Amino acid sequence: MARGDTITEEVPIRKGKVKEVYDRGDSLQFKFTDQISVFDKVIPSMIPHKGASLCATSIHWFDSTSDIVDNHFISHDGPGRMTVRKFDVISDYSKIDGSTTNYLIPLEFICRHYAAGSLLDRLNSGKVDPTFVGFPAGHTVKYGEPLPEPFFEVTTKLEEIDRNLGLEEALDISGLSMEEYEHIREVVLKMDEVIAREVGGRELIHVDGKKEFAFGPERELVVIDTFGTADEDRFWDSHRYDLGEHVELSKEYVRRFYRDTSYHATLMEARDSGVPMSEEPPIPPLPDEMVEKVSNLYLDMYNRLTGKMYEH
Repeated sequence: MARGDTITEEVPIRKGKVKEVYDRGDSLQFKFTDQISVFDKVIPSMIPHKGASLCATSIHWFDSTSDIVDNHFISHDGPGRMTVRKFDVISDYSKIDGSTTNYLIPLEFICRHYAAGSLLDRLNSGKVDPTFVGFPAGHTVKYGEPLPEPFFEVTTKLEEIDRNLGLEEALDISGLSMEEYEHIREVVLKMDEVIAREVGGRELIHVDGKKEFAFGPERELVVIDTFGTADEDRFWDSHRYDLGEHVELSKEYVRRFYRDTSYHATLMEARDSGVPMSEEPPIPPLPDEMVEKVSNLYLDMYNRLTGKMYEH
């Protein structure tokens, strides 16, 4: 809290997978926890320093992209805490239209620059044709291959499990016009250019990432939540990439652990068969040695993403 500020009562209003949200009247406070989640599952393991490093990384990117788009950041309130602007969260899509203001757009906007993650899964399974992402017909897409052009897609934000959306449904549930949707796409691409340029100087490749937005009181665009961190985005070591290796320097490192232990395959089989989320196989905790490695990863990524040293 800045000097001279008065103490404001905080009312807990939401506990997400990795952060808690408190209502402070005319603003919100985010508390970044040391929890970690993958595949919409909270892992029963705490990662030391994760929350504080993510909070500080987010603040860095708000500052670095402020000339591209407004953001919701107000103040840094100590390790793992920030105060942000408050927007209405409207879960009933029928109450959102082109005249709605000061609300969270109920979509997650994802921009991919390389073949990896769930996109590669869909390409390999035939759910997405390579031509749809710019490759020639019949092309076999390899892991880590640069995409011919950035691939932009959206998912739901407020539903229990994120769903990939077609353009028509995305516009319908969000109240966006086609012009506003295209504007968001252009903003995301410009933000990704800043991220790629900055981290490229620190031997990182920005592979993909997600962003969230709101409309302000005059329906002006505002980037919210967090982005450019080891949670929301995927990064590779550029030197190792040039040697043909894909060294995961993000939460993908944890996802791959669960893929290698077959948990991911078991989970996807349950979801494909229509098992209720409450009956899905529980995710096991990380081994102690993995907890230490992941904690060190988040601390190192703060240093490499921001160019600053994290002090703890």
